[in-house]
Amino acid sequence: MSKKNKIFVTCEEANHNCDKAQYNEATFWEKVKLVIHILYCRACRKHSSDNAKLSKTIAKSKVDCLKLKDKQKMKECFEKVLKQQQQQP
Repeated sequence: MSKKNKIFVTCEEANHNCDKAQYNEATFWEKVKLVIHILYCRACRKHSSDNAKLSKTIAKSKVDCLKLKDKQKMKECFEKVLKQQQQQP
């Protein structure tokens, strides 16, 4: 592979690196390639901006999520109803 192929990434890879960077899972090299890609790709720049806004909004929100026990009850209830519907002719 030439150096050009190692530095310039596809939009798909850039978006994946953007998502990883939002959750602090991207390596330094992935972040560098993302920044280079964002410099010349308007669509990925928009995706990165929207992704950052979404993460910021979620972090600021006071969303109260279901507890694991409640999720399990919902799942059991759903499976029970699904089984009943599948058994009906």
